[in-house]
Formats: sequence, structure tokens, C-alpha cells
Amino acid sequence: MEEATLQTPLGTAHIYGDEAGISEITVTDGKLQEEQTSSLYTLQTCAAELKAYFKGNLRTFSVPLLPQGTPFQKKVWAALCEIPYGTTLSYAALARQLGDIKAIRAVAAANGKNPLWVVIPCHRVIGSDGSMTGYASGIWRKEWLLEHEGAINQLSLF
Repeated sequence: MEEATLQTPLGTAHIYGDEAGISEITVTDGKLQEEQTSSLYTLQTCAAELKAYFKGNLRTFSVPLLPQGTPFQKKVWAALCEIPYGTTLSYAALARQLGDIKAIRAVAAANGKNPLWVVIPCHRVIGSDGSMTGYASGIWRKEWLLEHEGAINQLSLF
């Protein structure tokens, strides 16, 4: 497995994968001194797509994905990919969409285990009351992503 890194407005993105696809994307705090590129087409494509997303020029990712998880987690992650850019869905609505409203906690837990930051858009899932609940990369990043996509209006201090 290889790694590529790139600077994003939200920190340093670390992309892991091989020629078959991307298995993990994480974000860390801090400024990257130099981007780490890869000779693998999949990592190059993912980095290019993330850059385009953050510039506002990409709404749907096409890079092949290979997330590792349980069958239930993969089912939740597939459902997350169906949430359109610029929209949100509640955890309860996602559980209902998956066929079991009682599975809301399991759906939330699977959402929290998403290994592909931004590409599988778990940031688009919010509380039923519109609250920015639960985001492994930090609520401020979730709010930024939703504002970037136009899903929520930027809060004004004026």
C-alpha cells in the first residue's frame, strides 16, 4: 500500500491505496511542507479529485474505492455515497432508508468508522434537529464541508 499527501483547506490529507483503489483517506492538523505524490494512477487520481473538490470544481468522485469494513458498514457507506452534494440527511432518515429505524445507533457507529474522508460523504449526515453531531475529523471540519457544498448557510457574526 502506498501513501500520497496533499494540503487541503482543512489540514493535510493522507491517501492510502494501491493500483486497485483507495482504502483510506485521513486528515491531520498542520501545514504540509511538501506534498508527497505517488506513481500509482489511483492515488494520483484521488489527489487530483480532492484538489478539484476543494476548488469547487468537483461534486462526485470517480476514483475506485476499497474501504475495509463489515458488510453492514459497507452498506451504510454505500448509502452515504447516494446523498447528493449540497444536501444533508439525518441519522434517523438514513437508518429508515436502510430499512430499520431501530438501527440508528448502528448506522451512526458505521458512519463514524468511515475510512474515506470526504470521498464517502459522512459529513452530510446530521442530527434530526439539524445539529452537527458526531464527526471524527472534528465538527468544525464538518461545518466547513457543508458550507463549502452549500448545504448550510455560513454563519454571520454581524
